Amino acid sequence: MTEKSDGPQLIEVAAGIIWRGGRFLAAQRPTDKPLEGYWEFPGGKLEARETPSEALARELAEELGIGVRESRFWQSLEHSYAERGFRVRLHFFHVMAFRGEPCPAEGQNLRWVTPSEALELGFLPADANVLEQLRAEGPATA
Repeated sequence: MTEKSDGPQLIEVAAGIIWRGGRFLAAQRPTDKPLEGYWEFPGGKLEARETPSEALARELAEELGIGVRESRFWQSLEHSYAERGFRVRLHFFHVMAFRGEPCPAEGQNLRWVTPSEALELGFLPADANVLEQLRAEGPATA
């Protein structure tokens, strides 16, 4: 879902911090997508009349072939990609339990990383503060 006001276009995105042990799943953006090569939390754009949690479940099923069994909303934040003419509002969820095994349906690279390891990967600029918070707080628990 996108929203247009007087400023840059706003894109609403749901993102999952998918935990397994003390690591979370990082996905590298494919070469045919904007901001290619950056690492990110799996997820995607909200569709019309879709809640962030509905978008998260749909996107994780489409992108990774997994079903969300247990998640909780963590925080929302906005980031401006002024040089690209848009802003994103990211809705982050901790995913503590899921069905299936993540499989990259879009050909993206996947990696299980600790919050400290993630700092070395080259995550999207919008995720920088989130990574620092995860490093300070540690893995989510149920």
